[in-house]
Amino acid sequence: MTTPDAAPVPAPTERPTRVLLVDDQAIVGESVRRMLADDPTVEFVHCQDPAQAMATANAFSPTVILQDLVMPEIDGLLLVKFFRANPATKETPMIVLSSKEEPIIKAKAFALGANDYLVKLPDKLELVARVRYHSQAYRNLLERNEAFAQLAESQAHLAAEVNQAARYVKSLLPTPLRGDITASWKFVPSTQLGGDMFGYHWIDTDHLAIYLLDVSGHGVGSSLLAVSAANVISGRTLPGVDFREPAAVIAGLNDVFQMERQDGKYFTIFYSVFVPSTRTLRFCNAAHPAALLFDPAKSGAESLQELPSDNPVIGMLPPGIPFDGAEVMVPPNGRLLVFSDGVFEIEQTDGEFWPARAFVDWLTEHATDANLMDSLYEHARQLHGGGTLADDFSILDVRL
Repeated sequence: MTTPDAAPVPAPTERPTRVLLVDDQAIVGESVRRMLADDPTVEFVHCQDPAQAMATANAFSPTVILQDLVMPEIDGLLLVKFFRANPATKETPMIVLSSKEEPIIKAKAFALGANDYLVKLPDKLELVARVRYHSQAYRNLLERNEAFAQLAESQAHLAAEVNQAARYVKSLLPTPLRGDITASWKFVPSTQLGGDMFGYHWIDTDHLAIYLLDVSGHGVGSSLLAVSAANVISGRTLPGVDFREPAAVIAGLNDVFQMERQDGKYFTIFYSVFVPSTRTLRFCNAAHPAALLFDPAKSGAESLQELPSDNPVIGMLPPGIPFDGAEVMVPPNGRLLVFSDGVFEIEQTDGEFWPARAFVDWLTEHATDANLMDSLYEHARQLHGGGTLADDFSILDVRL
């Protein structure tokens, strides 16, 4: 799928240096204006009435404020406090001007939010240097804030698209199967978009396909490949392939989903077909965890039959490679569990992984539990110490 070229990002507009002087003396205003006059990029406004300082600043948007501390009708330190409480000037650099070097006054000014302190009237070179320094720092701050805002907007947009994609992926998952044969599942992705996909559907009245696949990695790329492979299986779109023959299906998937055409991604898969008339289960396992078939008439280890894999992952070997299938008899009321490795490869709180044998033993012990999948998920979370698991948790529970 092609996408339109992204619109070019406009270059940031250079902000001018805007100096607001708040001082009741006209001579001070004229002196400062002359000091800054040699720089044509500087815009200067002098506010003699401190009562109008806030309104003037809001209208002018200065990049630095010069403010006298001794003015009639209003205390200069209080005005510093007001500037810092005003949303439009709360981060604007402020240079306070005083006629004396007074450490106590300096300390109070800095405590209220002033950025600098000058004894008026300062030398021209010093004033220009400090104005340029503070203005540039403020411009950098504004550009950073704008970049963060654009990034937040972009991330929100991306998150919305990922959420939409996640809802689409979940909409593809099958509804529970009811009747003489029942099927249900539990799926908890480790991220919003996981690499697991599964399903079951009747090919015809005597052949039920059951499969689960796990794409390497996580995120959008893995999820897209998982959806593509699942669509091929559910749509039966492999040319010349009989979807009642698992080994042929797996070989066909390997021909289509070669790693070099999938950005280096591959997947494992357990694909099976149950034939009710003969109570046989044909399956082909391509490097996927062994599915487990339980016989309710037996107990303990005797009730369990593992359906392992002798085949490689899908996409790694060149097209035309044959895959080996197998067939087992399904006991009356047999229970088939198919899952991804995220169900049992659980890092425990001590840093060790849950042993595979302990996982199988746990399932054997709980093979008759009605809420087995939920119990398994909660047990895995307890082993992990709570929170989200490191990999997708996907399991199918099929009663045959």
